[in-house]
Amino acid sequence: MKSLLVIGYVWPEPNSSAAGARMMQLLDFFLLQNYKITFASTAAKTIHMANLEEMDINSINIELNNSSFDDFISALAPDIVLFDRFMMEEQFGWRVTKICPNSIKILDTEDLHFLRKHRELEFKALQKNQLKIKDSELAKREIASIYRCDLSLIISKQEMQLLITDFEVPINLLIYIPFLFDKLSENTITELPKYEEREHFVSIGNFRHFPNYDAVLYLKKEIWPLINKELPRAQMHVYGAYPSQKVTQLNAPRNNFFIKGWTKNAQWEVKNAKVSLAPLRFGAGLKGKLTEAMLCGTPNVTTSLGAEGMHGELGWNGYIENAPVLFAQAAIALYTKPDIWKEAQLRGFDIINQLYDKIPHQERLKLKIEELFNTLQKHRTANFTGAMLNQHRNKSTYFLSKFIEVKNELEQLRAEK
Repeated sequence: MKSLLVIGYVWPEPNSSAAGARMMQLLDFFLLQNYKITFASTAAKTIHMANLEEMDINSINIELNNSSFDDFISALAPDIVLFDRFMMEEQFGWRVTKICPNSIKILDTEDLHFLRKHRELEFKALQKNQLKIKDSELAKREIASIYRCDLSLIISKQEMQLLITDFEVPINLLIYIPFLFDKLSENTITELPKYEEREHFVSIGNFRHFPNYDAVLYLKKEIWPLINKELPRAQMHVYGAYPSQKVTQLNAPRNNFFIKGWTKNAQWEVKNAKVSLAPLRFGAGLKGKLTEAMLCGTPNVTTSLGAEGMHGELGWNGYIENAPVLFAQAAIALYTKPDIWKEAQLRGFDIINQLYDKIPHQERLKLKIEELFNTLQKHRTANFTGAMLNQHRNKSTYFLSKFIEVKNELEQLRAEK
């Protein structure tokens, strides 16, 4: 039995975020391949986290800048180490390389953080093309992490293209692995609530993710008033984990705009809504809220950025609009016209079954990992840039980490006196 160590940025919360659901899909894949899995994180455990023990996955708390991790990973000796986002590779990658040089290092980017941040800065500046993405320090850090790993899982074809074309990252370091879903069967589709059985609008997203907060703010101020004027009996239900005070203050029952917060069963809420709204103005990667709407048979309206990389050449399961007036008109049309609604729903089923069927994606990942096991040294020799970055990172991070570790030990001694 091979072993996998996952170093998580956070503990997976599949009911709180697309990132949490994505991590659970990857864990399911490795369990299917009969891996013994250990999930380790520096983060505090949360009430919404998945019960990993029920899945026979060990969960371990680890510390930053602490040589106790060296003893831990030496005893574990994993065949594969999966870094959850590049920040974890920055913190622990050099230790993995030092203690377990033959372990395959895989990076799950979730989405390209530097791309999301670049778009946020562009949006805030309201001046397109004034910022150069290649000047981004975050881009340099994240792409360096991709080079230092043996393989990176990229969730969007658009992001694959950006890395290959604009940054000239070798394609053999990347693999396209989107969300992984079971195909929607006829029985599953038939059991979904019908148009006539649904009511209200829904929007969903983790509020720790700033693009989601901005989307709800935009919805409340510019889009919902237009919808509410035409559909005064319809309600807007906004769900999401970790709503801050500035989020809850958007609650406006008089205007049929309700901030509902976290829900244990997001799928139930989306299944029973008539239309999903996702007016995203910046971000990156794939949008879990949109695939969830498709899985629930709920047509949606989103922006061109929201739909980016989501549907290939297939028709969208609703409308893609960027202007508030057109967005509102599209939402009203879906809500009030059953024929348009049903056609949009069918397009969502096609997108899920043709683009996100987990079987072919899992098979490609399985074959790629097997190839790495058989040709690891050859693969690494061909990646000279990665070897160079690993050497630099190992030396620079080693001394910085040792400095921080000694500093922490001295502060602890002072506190005990």
